[in-house]
Parts: sequence; structure tokens; C-alpha cells
Amino acid sequence: MKQRVQQLIENKKNLAENEVKDLLKAYDIKTTDYVVLEQDESVKELPFDFPVALKVCSSNILHKTDVDGVKLNISSMNELQEEVKRFHQKFPEENLLIDHMVESGVEVIIGLIQDPTFGLSIMVGVGGIYTEVYQDVSFRVIPIEPYDASEMLEEVKGKKLLEGFRNIKADKQQVIDLLLKVSDLGNALIDVVDQMDLNPVFIYENSYCVVDAKMILKQKK
Repeated sequence: MKQRVQQLIENKKNLAENEVKDLLKAYDIKTTDYVVLEQDESVKELPFDFPVALKVCSSNILHKTDVDGVKLNISSMNELQEEVKRFHQKFPEENLLIDHMVESGVEVIIGLIQDPTFGLSIMVGVGGIYTEVYQDVSFRVIPIEPYDASEMLEEVKGKKLLEGFRNIKADKQQVIDLLLKVSDLGNALIDVVDQMDLNPVFIYENSYCVVDAKMILKQKK
């Protein structure tokens, strides 16, 4: 695994989405199925069903929605081919990622961030895109133990969404297990990771899926 991880991060400032997801999979973290198209490469078949999302896939573009670099709910091959052509024209220097769209669940954000005082820390919040608005998050310095993960969720106001509120099927234990895996990843890469965002993460009754992922690496001085 060390060699695979080293190949992913070597001589890079940021990781493209597919590279982050490859890294997650190396740590047994569940994420979406995807296909990467290189510059000018077309698509004729997919290893998964529609609907799919099309995204610009670049280590230079971390905020894809800000540059209109995401198209969701593509439902046919004809539509996908047209969107791929449009994206290639708009982002001629970048690869594209075709992402299998999964069922929505309770949205959670999980991240790693280098704190100037405490070092690499892990964060969790409930709410997806609304997390920044409500600032409903909890932090711990890594590595964490199961009781730390449980305490983090207890500190989040939106925890009811993971406790059967209005019969919502989402299992809090899935988040705890994921936090521990992200902590292990962060602890293994503590000298190279500056920031990682997994958002959204869909939480289900018996599983979870990391839908989008970003990573910024520490720069050598």
C-alpha cells in the first residue's frame, strides 16, 4: 500500500478527484464507481448504469461547481456523449470523470485539516452544503478511538438525523466506522496531508458512500 500511496502523492500539490478516491479505496473506504476520460477521449460504454455525473477532473480545479464543471443526472449515452464533447471544449487541458450517481442519504461532511496549534485534526458535520452555514461541526486531533468518534457525533446538533428522526434510515455506527478509517488514513499520511474534504458522504441504514472528495497536500519548504 505504501508504494501505491507514494505514487499518488509524489510531486503533487493537490490530488484530482479520482486520485483521492483511489486513496480512499486503498484504506477500505467506500466511494463511487467512476471512469476517467483523458483529453479528447470519447465514451462508448460504461461499466455501470445510468444516471451518471460528468465532472472536470483536475488537481488544478478543486471547486468544480464554481467553474460549471459538474453535470448531474445524465440519463443516456447520447446525452453523455454530448456533454463530454462540451466539457472537452470547455476544459481542453483537463481530464474528465464520469461518476456513477448513487442513491441519496443523510448528508455528512468529514474532513482532515492541519491545525497550526494541534496538528492534523479530523472533523465531522451533518448537513452537506449547509454545514458552513450552520457551523455544526466537531473536531478532534488524530488519531482517534471509537469513543472519540462517538463523542464527536454527540456534539453535532444534527445528530438526530442519524438516530431515526422521522423514520430516516441512517445508521450512526456507519459514521463512527468511517471516522476511524479516515483517522487511520490521516495518521498514515500525517506528514503529507494539509486538508481533505469528503463532502457529501451519504449515510444509509447499513452502509455509506463518499460521493465527492478533495485533498490538498503539504508543500515542502
